[in-house]
Amino acid sequence: MNNLERQEEGCARDHNANINDEGMAASSAATDGVAAVALRSVIQRVHQAAERSGRGPDRIRIRRELVEKAPQLPEDIEWHFIGNLQSNKVKALLTGVPNLAMVETVDDKKIADRLDRVVASMERKPLKVFIQVNTSGEESKSGVEPSGCVELAQHVSQSCPNLEFSGLMTIGMLDYTSTPENFKVIA
Repeated sequence: MNNLERQEEGCARDHNANINDEGMAASSAATDGVAAVALRSVIQRVHQAAERSGRGPDRIRIRRELVEKAPQLPEDIEWHFIGNLQSNKVKALLTGVPNLAMVETVDDKKIADRLDRVVASMERKPLKVFIQVNTSGEESKSGVEPSGCVELAQHVSQSCPNLEFSGLMTIGMLDYTSTPENFKVIA
């Protein structure tokens, strides 16, 4: 359940606490209608933004959200996946989003190998990938250690013919004063 659904459920529960079952059903239907209108509004705004930008890449971090929304949007959008991707979710992502152009968070050989095998089985063009590097050293962030970055990039380039190594991705610390140091680590 996402935050919007939790909020809507909480609001509906609070609103309906003192009315009968029939009133609750009517209010629940109204809440469902509000959610549907909100979703349609979001989809419409995404369409408009895509049109204004010449249909540039769209980024949605959550795999499930991307798989759900991509079929509702124009087929010529090039999607970029950003976020932790488990190897057991790769096939669902690639089959659910056939116009996925890039995965920006490859952080180990296992996920690279799985992406390579699934792309090959789908007989699609090579998938672009970024290697995610944990330059800040924070345990809360994913990414290969800087010392393993070159080895992983070589693995993708030499052992994964269905992946196209496109660069590095990193997220520095929230303290912006450390940003230069985070990027120097991978220079």
